[in-house]
Amino acid sequence: MRQPSAAEFVKSIKGFIVTFSNRAPDPEHDSVAVQEFLENMEGAFRAHTPWAGSSEEELESAGEGLEKYVMTKLFNRVFASVPEDVKSDEELFEKMSLLQQFIRPENLDIKPEYQNETSWLLAQKELQKINMYKAPRDKLACILNCCKVINNLLLNASIVSNENPPGADEFLPVLIYVTIKANPPQLHSNLLYIQRYRRQSRLVSEAQYFFTNILSAESFIWNIDAESLSMDERDFQKKMDGARERLLGLSASSENQGDQTNLDVREQKSQTLKASRDSDVNLSSKDNDQGPGLDMRRDSDVNSNPVERVQSISDLEKKGAAELLKEDDLHKKVQEYPFLFARSGDLTVADVENLLNSYKQLVLKYVALSQGMGVSPEPPVQSMHDLVVSEEPKNAKDTVTFNESSEGSSRTGDDIKNDTLHSEVDTMTTQQTSADPSYQKAQQDEASDQPEHT
Repeated sequence: MRQPSAAEFVKSIKGFIVTFSNRAPDPEHDSVAVQEFLENMEGAFRAHTPWAGSSEEELESAGEGLEKYVMTKLFNRVFASVPEDVKSDEELFEKMSLLQQFIRPENLDIKPEYQNETSWLLAQKELQKINMYKAPRDKLACILNCCKVINNLLLNASIVSNENPPGADEFLPVLIYVTIKANPPQLHSNLLYIQRYRRQSRLVSEAQYFFTNILSAESFIWNIDAESLSMDERDFQKKMDGARERLLGLSASSENQGDQTNLDVREQKSQTLKASRDSDVNLSSKDNDQGPGLDMRRDSDVNSNPVERVQSISDLEKKGAAELLKEDDLHKKVQEYPFLFARSGDLTVADVENLLNSYKQLVLKYVALSQGMGVSPEPPVQSMHDLVVSEEPKNAKDTVTFNESSEGSSRTGDDIKNDTLHSEVDTMTTQQTSADPSYQKAQQDEASDQPEHT
């Protein structure tokens, strides 16, 4: 596309993006317009001189690059572009937030041999990545990887138990359960986005099968009731009400904590200002004897900022941890720090120096923070052997590639155990997706924001 002969194509693409962006949102019309434009442009590619003699694979790659470029540019314009989609996202997210608190595999008639929390967690993490990408193909790849993890789990379980290969009756309940537990934000809009803007000619075969299944899972979740979960109606309503109360309770608790903090600060300021006024009254009787020098000092006292209560390191750590849990991009925030989720068996001799330097920097920052706040550093309460988790899965790699590190935050033993499990799951993801050409290609395309002929 950077060749002079392709200037006409570039002009057409940019012209379409500008014209499209200036129109009012209309999902159905927008979908038709994008599909027609992509189809026409791909046809023009094949008839144009620069692509003469190109293989089918090269032309397919050019088409994928065009779709990715156009939809990345139009993403903010077309994704969840109407209030109805936004409302549906919120309602679906709330319902799954309630269901995930009490739903069990047995409620969906999932056989015990198909129940594997590690594989389910891996599938959940794949689905939760869907909001990291803008191109329809990349979002679809997240769904395919989630479904393939589940499919592999069912196949392996059937082989071990010498049963027939599992079908949709076994696959769909597990996908429903995983989807509820993952509860990715804006799932409804993501599925509509793929339906509307993924080239229909490419949404076929395996991709079409798995995508149809997750649409069925969404439909089932929308209509979940006591009967569909094999539960008594009164028990179902009781559990839903209890889950809603817990969610509201957590929200109210957070708000009350913030209100109490603000109240403490206001009371502190009030007491400080009162003390300043009392001091001002006492000093006023000496104005004639002390002269203007005292006036200057008193004015400085009144105008100085009131002293607020200094939070302890533990308070700051708890506050930071609570805020981190609310972040959608927590993975990105800690990704740049090494060794956070690594275990002793994952380290090499070459890592020792980097690990020691990271440790020294962490200690210096922690001690400096403590000194600056005028409090004593709190010694660690966990020894290393307390943080050991279950054995690494047999198919996990020798080296953990999930480079993350904690910096100045307090973590419990359970938190670290859970995060280490996440690390193992990420390693399994690397192996799972390394054999998936569609996923690899989606990741390679992410590096470029321009449609290019390859």
